[in-house]
Amino acid sequence: MNQLPLQGIRLLDFCWVVAGPYACMLLAGLGAEVIRVESHERTDLMRRSVVWPLHEPSPVRVPPNQGMLYNYANRMKKSITLDLTKQEGIELAKRLVAVSDAVVDNMRPDAMIKMGLGYDALRRVKPDIIVVSSSSRGHEGSEKDYLGFATIHQSVGGLSYITGYPDDHPSHGTPGDADMMNATGTAFALLAALFHRARTGEGQFVDHSQCEGSSTLIGEQLLGYAMSGRIPERMGNAHPVHAPHSVYRCWGVDRWLALEVHTDEEFGGLVRLMGKPELASDTRFADGESRKRNEAELNRLIEDWTCRRDRDWIAEELGRAGIAAAPSRDAKDLHADRHLRAREAFVKVDHPELGELELVGLPWKISDIETPMTRAPLLGEHNQDVFGDLLGLGDDEIASLRAKGVIIK
Repeated sequence: MNQLPLQGIRLLDFCWVVAGPYACMLLAGLGAEVIRVESHERTDLMRRSVVWPLHEPSPVRVPPNQGMLYNYANRMKKSITLDLTKQEGIELAKRLVAVSDAVVDNMRPDAMIKMGLGYDALRRVKPDIIVVSSSSRGHEGSEKDYLGFATIHQSVGGLSYITGYPDDHPSHGTPGDADMMNATGTAFALLAALFHRARTGEGQFVDHSQCEGSSTLIGEQLLGYAMSGRIPERMGNAHPVHAPHSVYRCWGVDRWLALEVHTDEEFGGLVRLMGKPELASDTRFADGESRKRNEAELNRLIEDWTCRRDRDWIAEELGRAGIAAAPSRDAKDLHADRHLRAREAFVKVDHPELGELELVGLPWKISDIETPMTRAPLLGEHNQDVFGDLLGLGDDEIASLRAKGVIIK
């Protein structure tokens, strides 16, 4: 069997929450050995996070290995626990850098520098090291010290302003969108840096701004303003040109269908399926410009049809007719989806505290290569493997460092 493309690459993960850890998980899915550097004193917020409402008679403290989002975004990794406020902890981190290929963090710009682990310090340890830092607003500029999470990045990056309905306020949408997009950008940047190093032997520092990462999703709006001077506003589910283009209520409780039509031929297929073929020649809807001009009435006619019918039936019929349509699915729908099940999109892992977990797998498949999916690590689970086997510390030395609180656990 062929090996994964990043097999033999070692990555130190100094990340937390979602955007950084998920980026490193994507790289682990390509074969990299990812070592998470953690601490008992300041554990990842997601280690104790439950991201859905569970009924509890009183507040329940989530143990550090049972946070659901942590267990989703940190699979295929190792975990070590170091006290980086102690000089001996910093020296151990540098010894790990010396035998690694890359370091990734998503802290504020000065956090790694203050610990003595900034890029200048690390390249003195390993001249060809690659460091990727994915901070809120980057390492340069007047706002570099500002803090931020996904909702901030979406707002500063301009994404929130154009998300929502015309008569309502800006919306954050799903904050995870910004996290996952920035994670993908971080992973891509590290891949590019590895490719550059393979060609030149040079390491480098990658300064990734998550606010700017959000701005990359609205390039056409920025270009439109630069060309016309007009500020793009919120349009709900509408499109600047095409109609119909919306999400339509279907039969049942909170059931919706996404539908998009570009051509006269597609519109003809839609109205035939609706049992109203005469609408194709109606002067209000006979061409794209007319449909857009009379969009409100067209949406009313379509929803009068969809609201009396099963969402999934409509989606299948429209799909067979070559029309772009799909259910707007919730978690229950996705979990039961036949297509995703056929593609083995969900993977099962055994967790020593939570039992069997079924999670969304990687968003790709590589021919003739199997990606072994392992659970997220317990806090400090690989201290012995990393400090003993990788760095060669003896049992007495590890015990002494544990007694001093340098290696935690």
